[in-house]
Amino acid sequence: MAAETASPLPSKITSIKTLAESPGLTSIPATHTFTHDLHDQVTSVPEGSIPVIDYSLLISGTPGQRSKIVQELGRACQDWGFFMVINHGVPQKLLSSILDGCKGFFDLAEEEKQEFKGNHVLDPIRSGTSFNVSVEKAFYWRDFLKVFVHPVFYSPTKPTGLSEISLEYSQRVREIARGLLKGISESLGLEGSYIDKALNLELGKQIFIANLYPTCPQPELAMGMPPHSDHGLLTLLIQNGIGGLQIQHKGKWVNVGTHPNSFLVNTGDHLEILSNGRYKSVLHRAMVNSMGTRISIAMAHGPSLDSVVSPAPELLVSSKGNEPAAYIGMKYKDYLELQQSNKLDGKSCLDRVRISAV
Repeated sequence: MAAETASPLPSKITSIKTLAESPGLTSIPATHTFTHDLHDQVTSVPEGSIPVIDYSLLISGTPGQRSKIVQELGRACQDWGFFMVINHGVPQKLLSSILDGCKGFFDLAEEEKQEFKGNHVLDPIRSGTSFNVSVEKAFYWRDFLKVFVHPVFYSPTKPTGLSEISLEYSQRVREIARGLLKGISESLGLEGSYIDKALNLELGKQIFIANLYPTCPQPELAMGMPPHSDHGLLTLLIQNGIGGLQIQHKGKWVNVGTHPNSFLVNTGDHLEILSNGRYKSVLHRAMVNSMGTRISIAMAHGPSLDSVVSPAPELLVSSKGNEPAAYIGMKYKDYLELQQSNKLDGKSCLDRVRISAV
């Protein structure tokens, strides 16, 4: 009889946080219910199976150590599309502060968060719920804050202190991403600066995405984020100690645990395009639970908006003969707008630029 005594659900759900905190909530609305694929296989891989990259050896190791890390980066991008970065030099205090700052944003009154709602997918600050409520039939158990932080830095003016913390955090993470991309470029047999120069990373788009996945009374019916790949080159993720991230590896969904003071990194569609499919963008999704609220911060790193991304010509020529391009070129701005304006559905956006084999 709990449903009869519970307070009515908000007539217009502007945030999952508000819904999740509804007194007496024991079930989720039909608008937020998903039918999960019964054939999905979910596994937890043994500790140490997911590739681990020691960033300190990449930037300051001996030539031998650095060469080994570059090879490991290449294998991780080829076999997993995902890896963990340790010894990155970002203080634990800064990681904790940025997570606390984002919690502070989600804890703002709904009216205050609505000030930063945004209207267009390329607005520099947007907050909201689900992914794209204008085209979705069922909504995700997620609130978000998306902010463009490079080449021009933006930030919500609330809560106090978030802007300063996010500026420092964004700069530190961007430095790590460029260091990783230098190693990845070398792992492809290209010059270390190739990706940086070819895609104009000096003006590269960096997007700060904070996600809130509140406690859910029926997690088996809800979805935090559906299976999807990311646009861009690399996404670096931290979380507040509560798991929920799953990546697809060899046809199975793999639970990714929480690892303090590390970054979880996944490759994006534009690294797959640039490498002509040598490195694959990874499908991943966010699950929810009934035990606690998960906060994650994803920092997406892409080319400059005006860069046309296509397979690197140097990778299409070999002693065995020319390799056909597997993807057509598309301006990054157009790709970003295309993905963000539609439903999130696997690699449907990447499929639009994929050249079918004859």
